[in-house]
Amino acid sequence: TAQMLGGFAGAVLVWLTYLPHWKATEDKATKLGVFCTAPAIRDTKANFVTEFIVTALLVFGLMGLGQVKMVDGFGPLTAGALIFVLGLSLGGPTGYAINPARDLAPRIAHAILPIAGKGDSDWKYAWIPVLGPILGGILGALLFMLVF
Repeated sequence: TAQMLGGFAGAVLVWLTYLPHWKATEDKATKLGVFCTAPAIRDTKANFVTEFIVTALLVFGLMGLGQVKMVDGFGPLTAGALIFVLGLSLGGPTGYAINPARDLAPRIAHAILPIAGKGDSDWKYAWIPVLGPILGGILGALLFMLVF
């Protein structure tokens, strides 16, 4: 709940920050892209698998980092590096939501905010960045527990 509220509040702040830009920008996909992820190529199976795999790798990696003794303050740096590397390597096809709250709450904000000239919130795609990360995260955790 806290992550969803934070994602929604962040989306509202972004909307306020870009207030003058909404009227100047005509591209509906660009407006939606400010709030949530969208696939580079729309392929339901491939998009789902991408979100599933990248989140499984993230959770597996984070659980592994949690097992390693590190110098104080180095843990968050390595976690950030993991997210950065996953984004560079696997983020292109879908924008790598890797957390349902990162996509769903801002998508809801897009749906209800009065954004000039916006299109729909692409609810046909919205289940992929929600369900893919949930199931991928479960698999990543289970694999980690099986291996270690």
